[in-house]
Amino acid sequence: MGKVTIGGGQGFWGDSNDAAIHMVKEGDVNYIACDYLAELTLSIMARQQMKNPNAGYARDFLDLMKVCGKDAFDKKIKILANAGGMNINGLVDVVKQAMQHKGIRGYRIGYVTGDEISKQIPKLLKQGITFENMDNSEDFRLIQDQICNANVYFGHEPLMQCLRDGADVIITGRAADSALFLAPIMYELGINEGDWDNLARGIMAGHLLECGGQGSGGNFDYGWREVPDMDRLGFPIAELDENNFYITKSMNCGGLISEQTCKEQLLYEVHDPANYITPDVTVDISRSELRQVGKNRVEVKNIRGKVRPDKLKLSIGYHAGYKVVGMLSYAWPDAMEKAQYAADILYKKLKRKNLQAEEIKVDYIGANALHLDVAETPLEKMKDLNEVVMRFAIRTKTKEEALKLVPEISPLQLNGPPGASFLGGRPKVQEVIGLWPTLIPRDCVELISHIVEI
Repeated sequence: MGKVTIGGGQGFWGDSNDAAIHMVKEGDVNYIACDYLAELTLSIMARQQMKNPNAGYARDFLDLMKVCGKDAFDKKIKILANAGGMNINGLVDVVKQAMQHKGIRGYRIGYVTGDEISKQIPKLLKQGITFENMDNSEDFRLIQDQICNANVYFGHEPLMQCLRDGADVIITGRAADSALFLAPIMYELGINEGDWDNLARGIMAGHLLECGGQGSGGNFDYGWREVPDMDRLGFPIAELDENNFYITKSMNCGGLISEQTCKEQLLYEVHDPANYITPDVTVDISRSELRQVGKNRVEVKNIRGKVRPDKLKLSIGYHAGYKVVGMLSYAWPDAMEKAQYAADILYKKLKRKNLQAEEIKVDYIGANALHLDVAETPLEKMKDLNEVVMRFAIRTKTKEEALKLVPEISPLQLNGPPGASFLGGRPKVQEVIGLWPTLIPRDCVELISHIVEI
């Protein structure tokens, strides 16, 4: 076994490219992995592609490659990203064009297809797969005719094949976040299938890096004031060999790598620390140890692994109706009272229109929009608020019902409590995409690895 150094270059679609560019130009890394996909991101990309067949991928990744793709190639830094979203081939094509424009030759683009299986659902239903909702056990037939996309969370295997084929960059759809990191770690350290402890180490390296700046002082609840130079935040880097596992970051950038920053990220999205389920391995971090061993350097030990699950997670996006959101702001004095009165006016108007809504939600930003029912809202505190934004939202089955709210927000500037200010322009009807999480057997998915060379 040797040593591998891998950086987390992106935490979500829309994240800054600055840290990844800094890693390429000044960092000492062998790989950079960039995670672009959240639960509903693919559904948004699917809607984009419906409007424009050339869309459906994270264009941010193309921007990144235009800036530092050649530098990465010259320094032999390989880049992995699930930025392909719903249009993997489309992103491959534009990355290929960008690298050709840079005059690069011998550049190998690896990509993985097969994670989007919506067209296979009728066949799988006939085979007896029920697609039961993991959250509430609802009947899949409720949304069967409303599907936008169906993407499988897959693991390291097709990524490993691309690495074996000499890929300089690998583009995927819904590769699991941490699998983007595990594959290079396995490849460089010679980790075998079924070596659950080492697979778990690789997965947790990915887990500590996959959210980008969240692992190096961004969104740091324990001590955000302690984070230096957050305006040029560097993202975390993992260093692993056969016996050691460290989290650090590049030099000459902001951010903080400490036991506390790593602990927050280690526990992120982990429901059961003894059984953190991924496509590649079930991880046990219940006895893990994190120790500061230097400035911006934390050692991670005692990660254990168990056999991987028999099934893979499938995220199905479906059309769940329409929504309209309108906002009005009110200033002191009596800001909260005015906002509540305005909401009451809207309720009465919509009742006269016989609104058929699946859900009506009113928030008072500045009072309870974040903490909802557990917010402390004593009368004396509410009377002293400097300002409140009343946010009125409805969700309906049809667009016609949703439109009933649209003309009612703006008139309240003159036809309601005093001092209203219109925020965000005239409300627009938006399609709502719902998420249907489910599980399917591994053998239902055929993932294919490809290589194209410039």
